[in-house]
Amino acid sequence: MSDSIVIIPTYNEKENIEKIIRAVLALGQPAINPADGSQLPADHQFNILVIDDGSPDGTAQIVKRLMAEEFSDRLFIIERSGKLGLGTAYITGFKWALEHQYDYIFEMDADFSHDPNDLPRLYSACHDEGYDLAIGSRYVSGVNVVNWPIGRVLMSYFASKYVRFVTGFKVHDTTAGFKCYKRRVLQTIELDKIRFKGYGFQIEMKYTAHKIGFRIKEVPVIFINRREGVSKMSGGIFGEAFFGVMRLRWDGWFRKYPPMPAE
Repeated sequence: MSDSIVIIPTYNEKENIEKIIRAVLALGQPAINPADGSQLPADHQFNILVIDDGSPDGTAQIVKRLMAEEFSDRLFIIERSGKLGLGTAYITGFKWALEHQYDYIFEMDADFSHDPNDLPRLYSACHDEGYDLAIGSRYVSGVNVVNWPIGRVLMSYFASKYVRFVTGFKVHDTTAGFKCYKRRVLQTIELDKIRFKGYGFQIEMKYTAHKIGFRIKEVPVIFINRREGVSKMSGGIFGEAFFGVMRLRWDGWFRKYPPMPAE
């Protein structure tokens, strides 16, 4: 069994879901040595948990077919009744991953805006370098975003700058949704007390991990806008993040955070 689970929330992702599943599950597969035809050992592999919010386009049916036909021991799904929010989808996935004893828990989008080939780099930051949270960062080494309208790039970039200014939190890409958590981070954060449901959730989780004292590393990645399917982004999502930051700063002054766990 892999020690790593990639959580992928979905809503109407029939164009992407099979391709992203195959791309992630192909990582770390045994290869053939071209010199003598022998099998080379497998590298690190990842399992997948899909959280589907009642997609009417049949996304969940595609996942269940792949589970039944090919990936019964590496692919899993939780089906929810409707669109309940990105944050609650991830928290549902986090709790499932903890119950199933995974040591490294990843967040990832279904639409290939996050490159599956970057998953081993996030894993290495936590497993090999000892960080507790690795963030696939668009802004730690400039602005690494491809095919986004300039207005959206600016909105995302300055949202992260705003969070840094208000909270004093030194992460460059505070709204990033491509991450690897060590198990102990999610065991320590009081998941039922996380308030935000949209992209404010991403800020709140990182900030809470920071306030507890976990070690965080930003791993530079290139973010590529989806090629297929429809974006779920809206101004309301950014509005929640924008106005919620003041509350996070207030919490940072007065809230009692859980203690840092022993290694």
